[in-house]
This record gives sequence, C-alpha cells and structure tokens, in this order.
Amino acid sequence: MKKYFFVVAAVFSSQLFAQDSTGISLDEVIITANKYPKKQSETGKVVSIITNQQLEKSGNKTIGELLNSIVGTNIIGANNNLGTNITPSIRGAAAGNVLILLDGIPVNDPSVIANYFDLNFINPDQVERIEILKGGQSTLYGSDAVAGVINIIPKKGEKNKFNINGNFSAGSYNTLKESIGINGKLSVIDYLLNYSHINADGFSAAYDENRSGTFDKDGFNQHALNSQIGIAINNKFKVVLTGMYNRYKTDLDAAGFLDEKDFTATNTNKIAGTAFIYSYKKGNLHLKYNYNETERIYINDSSYKSSPYVDYSKGSYKGKTDHLEAYFNINNKLWEILSGIDYRINSTHQSYYSIGAFGPYTPPVLKASMNQLSPYSSFIYKNNKGFNIEMGSRLNIHSAYGTNISFTLNPSLQVKQNIKIFGNLYSAFKTPTLYQLFDPEAGNGLLTPEKGIIGEAGIEAQILKNLKGRIVGFYRNTNDAIIYSFNPVTFESKFINTARQTNYGTEAEINYQHHQTSIAVNYTFTNGKTFSTYDGTGSPIGKDTSYFNLYRIPKHVLNVNAGIQLSKRLYAGTQIHAVSNREEFIYGSTPEILKGYVLVDVYSEYNFDRTIKLYLDLRNITNKKYFDFSGYNTRRFNFSAGIRFNIR
Repeated sequence: MKKYFFVVAAVFSSQLFAQDSTGISLDEVIITANKYPKKQSETGKVVSIITNQQLEKSGNKTIGELLNSIVGTNIIGANNNLGTNITPSIRGAAAGNVLILLDGIPVNDPSVIANYFDLNFINPDQVERIEILKGGQSTLYGSDAVAGVINIIPKKGEKNKFNINGNFSAGSYNTLKESIGINGKLSVIDYLLNYSHINADGFSAAYDENRSGTFDKDGFNQHALNSQIGIAINNKFKVVLTGMYNRYKTDLDAAGFLDEKDFTATNTNKIAGTAFIYSYKKGNLHLKYNYNETERIYINDSSYKSSPYVDYSKGSYKGKTDHLEAYFNINNKLWEILSGIDYRINSTHQSYYSIGAFGPYTPPVLKASMNQLSPYSSFIYKNNKGFNIEMGSRLNIHSAYGTNISFTLNPSLQVKQNIKIFGNLYSAFKTPTLYQLFDPEAGNGLLTPEKGIIGEAGIEAQILKNLKGRIVGFYRNTNDAIIYSFNPVTFESKFINTARQTNYGTEAEINYQHHQTSIAVNYTFTNGKTFSTYDGTGSPIGKDTSYFNLYRIPKHVLNVNAGIQLSKRLYAGTQIHAVSNREEFIYGSTPEILKGYVLVDVYSEYNFDRTIKLYLDLRNITNKKYFDFSGYNTRRFNFSAGIRFNIR
C-alpha cells in the first residue's frame, strides 16, 4: 500500500484545488443515529455525512461514486457501466448486510437473493443529504443493519413561495442528463415535484480480452419522478405524503469477457408513503406507512447467441414490502427515551422460462411471503459533565423462524467540548431472505438469522480551530452465516447456516478547513476471515477451517478530497481514490488478484450569480485501466459539463 501513498502525495502536491470535504463534523445535527435530530457530539455512534453542499459540487457523480469517498464504505462496481448491479459494503460486510433507508424508512427488494436495494434507483439530483451510520444498527432499524445503514434523505419543499431548479448536462459515452424540479410553500402546504432523465450509449459491460472489436455498447435509459406534499394541520400536527417512481432499461452482457447483443433488463421501482407527525414540548410522535415495489424483467431474445444452449429466455422478479411503524421520543435534561414498533410484510413472485437446444426449461415458480413484528426501545442518560450512554433492545418476531433479540450499548464522553471518546457494543441480525427460505430447489425453511456482535472504539477531536479528526477501531463477528451448498454427487443444492465470519480494521480521517480552503483525508484498513464447519456438500468437516473472506473488498483504501474557492464565483476541486489489490472468487479454483489502482477526478464550477452556475467534471484523468469485477469494464477517462440553476 505504500506506493499508493506516494502516488497520492505526488498527485496531491500537483493539484491546488479539490472538492469539499466529506465525513465528520462534531456540531452537525444528524437524524439517523437516534431517529430524531441530535448533535453528532452528543452521540457515541459513528456517523459520516454527505451534505447538500457536497452534493451540489459533485458534478454528475452517482450515489455509488459519492459513497465511495466515505471512510469505511465501499461500493463495488460504482465506476462500471451505468445500470451495473452495485452493492454497498461497510467495513467488509457482504451484500445485504448494509441497510438502505429512504428518509429513515428501510427499503429493500425481496426478489433479490440477498434482499438489498438497487442504488441505481436513486438520482443524486433528488437528494438533500446522506447520512452513513456505521456499526450494528438492528435495534433501531431491524434486519440487514449488520454493518451499518445508509440514510438517503430526499429533498423537501422549501419555505419560499416558489422555487424552480434544474440540472442539464452532457458528457462521455453520449450521456445526456436532464433534471427539473419545483418546490415551495402555499399557506400551510409545502410541496416538491422533481423529474430527472438519463440516457447514455455507454460502453461494453464485458471486457473484450481478445481485442476482437466486436463487443457492442451497452446503453442505459432512466426516468425518475419524486414528489412530496406536507400539510400542517396546526402548529403541532403535520401530514406528509411522498411518492417515488423510477424506471430504467439497461443492456446486459452474457458474463465477464462474454458479449451479448440483445440481452436487456427493465427495472421499475414504486414507492408511496404517508407520515403523521405530532410534536409536543419534549419530543415527537411518528406514525408511518411505506409501500415499496420493485419489478425486474430480463429478456434475451437471442437473435445473437452468446450460448449455444439458449435461444430465448425471460425472467420476471417482483418484490413488495409493506412497512408500518409507530414511535415516539421524549427528551429531558438528563435522559432521553425512544420507543416504537414496526411491522413488515415481504412478498415475492418470481418466474423464469427459456428454450434452447434441450427444449423448454421452466423451473417452479417462487411465490412466497413473510412478516415481522418488532417492538424496540432505547434509553439515553446524559449528565452535565459530558458523559452519555445509550442502551437499547429490539425483539423481532418472525413468521418463518420464530424470534430473536438484538441490543445496543453506546457510551461516550465529551472532554472539554473538543474531544469525544466512545466505545460501542452492538448485536445485529440478518433475516433469511424469501429466496433462501422458500425457493423450490434450494430453499431451507429451517434457516435461522445470521447473528452479529459488533464492537468499536475511538476518539473524535477538534484538534485545532480548523482541524478535526477521528480514528475508530472496529470488530465484527457473525455466527450462523448463510451460504449456498451444492453436493456434486447428488446434485442437490440448499442454503444452510454454516459459517462464522470475522471482520476487523481501522478507520482514520482528518478534516481541515480555513477560509476558502478545505481538505479531507481518510484511510480504511479492513481484514477478515470465514470459519466453516461444513464442506461444500453440507457435511461436517470435523474441525474449523478458515479462509480470507473479503472478495472484491480492498484491505487498504485512501481518499483525499479538498476544495478552494478561487474567487467569489470560481470554485475548483479534485478527488483522489486509491485502492489496494483485491481478490476475486473463482469457483473451484484459486482466487484471482484484481490489481489496485489510483483514480484522480477534477471538478470546477463558475457561479454567474446565486441562481445559475456552469460546471465541468473530469473523472479518471489519468485514464487508468482497472477492474472491480473480473471480466467487466470500468470507465476510463470521462467527463461531463452542464448548467445548474435555482430560481427563487
């Protein structure tokens, strides 16, 4: 990893300007850590923030690219072709162990094996800010919050009577992006409506290893609509209605190194929600309902055959989630209480059909549902000497496997207003998914949740007036990890609870801000092992065997973000992202080594006034060739240029 530090140092010394810093702020007000507004200095939990200002200065970066700049967070495939199936990882966690929230509401896709949410459905132009909460958060947010949660907070109506904003840009791969929105307030009603569209010719998702020149481009087309209406019944009671619609179509290739010219995926997401909020002197009461539906349709009409065995195939996967939650908080001088209950129903309907050299193939249809009822509560004690401790627990009552309990213990000590010491202990769980429980061929109704114990300790400090820092050590141990087991003798397959996984590491970050200059540097070290007590057939080995488990996850990551306001109107910046070697799992063979890389992006903007600005976003300016997935291309040097406006 040393060579990456030297490269980054050399590049950084040659670049005067950079993007606004991301990460820590002791005085920042956050919501995700406790479900209600609280200063970051008053909680022992580890939270990183991507602010609205940083989003405004991000050019046309996707949600995945933005999250990749956050310490401890890795978005695999963020720089691949648009439409790539990207999954978030925090501190080395596997897919589905990071919970995505939309304005505090858990969202997922029950039709996906690992139950994760597709980040392609979120357009940054529709986002106000993002809070990344590390550590086991199942007490507040339930299943899947094993390594942390990512709370994507959409834009809301403003206090002004009427605002109109937009973003229009063009760039590499014939990418065109248009976004337009209105928001404002009329008497007791605030409103927001935002529409965005992205169209790109793209590039070949699969890498043309033999340089045949025959691989075609894989395009992407997306439409997204976001709306919200808030009605203040009186000064204490408010009703909020939200709706989101997103549909994108993307071209796919057959596999790594293997082209396909007529394989497409059409993915649609619909979200509708209602919230009733009652405010009283020492807290708030929330009642929320959210409906989330995702449908994925894969069609390969195979006029071009990448496989001699399939002439036509169609896969249809639909997942639905109903989420109902009620909670309240009471804040006092010495203590705070949060208590609530949520109820979730997950359902899926999946079918597949293909025809080829061996005739038609139609596996059994998967149609299944499950529900969970979860009461939870947390208690915070605080004194006037800077000591805080949070204790909480959740009981999860599941329709398929029974019950389980999670807990959290978060003590912290604020020293002289500028230093915070904390040490946290969590338990967390991941519920078996519908596919793992009920798939006709590999499902196992006897599965139990994956259970994690997570510990972290660290210190945050306002070192100087303009300098802040944080260092955190973390450890996670997961028991009853669910794996896919295949018996090569009987050809039987089944999901089983078999493995124990450990991950550990360190996060360090430092932020400097002085006048018009800001610099943020963060570094993450992550390591881990899997201990298995069963072989691939599900038979006991007799003793534990261990192996490295961070497939596609780098042990070392370094990010540098900095920014300078060169004049009243001109801002410029750079972002550096350095990643060490990673391992790619190869079935039945030795893992492949994916080489490390350093990416350098440059951004600049010119503000004509408070309403209009032009921007230029240059990415991977060294034209680095690298791979996040073996056999799949990433973006080489690319750019976008555009105009943003906000008229009030």
